[in-house]
Amino acid sequence: MRVVLAEDLYLLREGLVRLLEAHDCTVVAAVETGPDLLDALLRHRPDVAVVDVRLPPTNTDEGLQAALTARRQVPGLPVLVLSQHVEQLYARELLADGTGGIGYLLKDRVFNADQFLDAVRRVAGGGTAMDPEVIAKLLQQPARNVPLARLTPREREVLELMAEGRSNAAIGQRLFLSESAVGKHTASIFGKLDLAPSDDDNRRVLAVLAYLNGAT
Repeated sequence: MRVVLAEDLYLLREGLVRLLEAHDCTVVAAVETGPDLLDALLRHRPDVAVVDVRLPPTNTDEGLQAALTARRQVPGLPVLVLSQHVEQLYARELLADGTGGIGYLLKDRVFNADQFLDAVRRVAGGGTAMDPEVIAKLLQQPARNVPLARLTPREREVLELMAEGRSNAAIGQRLFLSESAVGKHTASIFGKLDLAPSDDDNRRVLAVLAYLNGAT
């Protein structure tokens, strides 16, 4: 798996490079500024980018801005944001194209290597990996369309866990439901969000993106 990494803190950047390369990843570029990130993403077109939000030169939102620009030029480019901050506006924009391959983890809530590497692989595969606190922040603004209002409270619970990247089996364990019951809730969610029958993995991504974007 080819990875572009953007992190301005030297020790963290080098630590992430060593972690990734110890688990069958090739870090094709490890950069520390927004302009260097954009250049690396467009030049290497990696399997996944691991990106901090706040990078030099201004340490505001250069990481997300570079990721957004790159995804406009390379649609579907997988991006995993790894940050101490939730930037609601740009996070929503990053999710808005509906193509998947998006993750957003908070640094202080990544508790072990397996959790991080699972998120990297999931995003590289076109899925989503969202920290629950990020989801909560993104949902502070009310939904702007009717379809989400159609969901029952239980369906919203299922969809929120789906947004975290959990499988039907894992959702069932969390909610004390059988896997078949979760499957029925999932099918109902797809119908209520007007997602036509297609590959189930793709519909999961579209349902999660609709949920996180307020179903625009």
